[in-house]
Amino acid sequence: MSEPRRADIRPGRLSPQTYAAHFADRAAPLTEAQALLEANRCLYCFDAPCMQACPTHIDVSSFIRRIAEGNARGAAESILESNPLGGSCARDCPTEVLCEQVCVRNTQQGQPVAIGRLQRFAVDALMASAQPQIFTRAPASGRRVAVIGAGPAGLACAHALAREGHAVALFDAKPKAGGLNEYGVAAYKVAGGFAQREVEWLLAIGGITLRSGWRLASAAQFEALRREYDAVFLGVGLGNTQQLGVPGEALEGVVDAVEFIGTLRQAQDLGTLPVGRRVLVIGGGMTAIDAGVQSKLLGAESVTIVYRRGPQHMRASRHEQELALTQGVGILHWLAPVEVLGEGGSARAVRFARQRLEGERLVPAGEELVLEADMVLKAIGQRLDGRVLAECKLAQRDGRIAADESGRTSIANVWAGGDCIAGGQDLTVEAVAHGLRAARDIDRQLRGERSRPEQ
Repeated sequence: MSEPRRADIRPGRLSPQTYAAHFADRAAPLTEAQALLEANRCLYCFDAPCMQACPTHIDVSSFIRRIAEGNARGAAESILESNPLGGSCARDCPTEVLCEQVCVRNTQQGQPVAIGRLQRFAVDALMASAQPQIFTRAPASGRRVAVIGAGPAGLACAHALAREGHAVALFDAKPKAGGLNEYGVAAYKVAGGFAQREVEWLLAIGGITLRSGWRLASAAQFEALRREYDAVFLGVGLGNTQQLGVPGEALEGVVDAVEFIGTLRQAQDLGTLPVGRRVLVIGGGMTAIDAGVQSKLLGAESVTIVYRRGPQHMRASRHEQELALTQGVGILHWLAPVEVLGEGGSARAVRFARQRLEGERLVPAGEELVLEADMVLKAIGQRLDGRVLAECKLAQRDGRIAADESGRTSIANVWAGGDCIAGGQDLTVEAVAHGLRAARDIDRQLRGERSRPEQ
């Protein structure tokens, strides 16, 4: 009888120098000379389409003109006035499908102005300056707001409310604030500890108290917050990972991609992180791309992303798909997982069924394929923990919190934004926009009240 094949999952596949090179900034920051040259390519369009395409409506023409004039600080002020997380958005925002896609230089010449890199240049220059704080807090209003979730939506909301003089209590389940910018994006996108530097800059405005390690777990907690604070903002994200729902999912070597990325981002020594020799990533979004590319950068010999539909259906942008391919990550389409095959308690392969579209419905095409793997990363999406929200009597739509155009929920004095609300695109920059719009509405309501409403 042959010995069972051992899963080849181990750390230290590469040298420390190689890890450092692999996980450095994906795109090197622009030098001052490069930024000036690039800024002078801008046409400074009136009613610029790039500004309209940005969910936070940064005045792109204005900030780029200031860079061209040698005024990087003024450019940063223009950016951060519209988007206080402009530094992280410059790094991980899919500019290629937002502002840069509609840039007139792109539509006419096929080469957009590098808006994201110019935005990063300006914000980074400000952050590195002797006086990085450009905002001042208004006199204390006497009002208190609870913000649940210290991700992009919660941070943006908290910062905007603090600027107006309100006292903000910022609660988060994780040890560090930042949300996906700290725990959920590829390390080479937001590198060098920038996420925490940005959080420190945001909190430096004053009036915000951060409480880490706090999770909304019951209706009783929720009601206590409503009694204690004048308003509540929910920016809780999507905390639960979708499961494959196939036999063998519990085998050793089958890992949530979000957990994999979070562990990698918090690692002090990348050489201690185990990765399989042959890795399969199941999914078609940004998380799948980030997990697949980083597996390859950690030293996996073979990495393949497998998606149940075609390339045109993938949530990951074409730019991100091409990035994966250039890093040696394969992408297979029209394959849905049927079973994770194991040996000795560990995953050794995944059996897939070929799919085809029948109208709008995905159906098996009658063919199966087995792909070997030591590690299987699940990246098929996240979902909201609806149990607690149902206990809190919050109305939901499509498995997320229902909120109107101002972020108001079905409960008085409770707003929500970011990935946890229905109808969004699950983008960092959109979450920031949600947090800012809710903050504006909360501020208007608080200033119009003479006393707290009855509970």
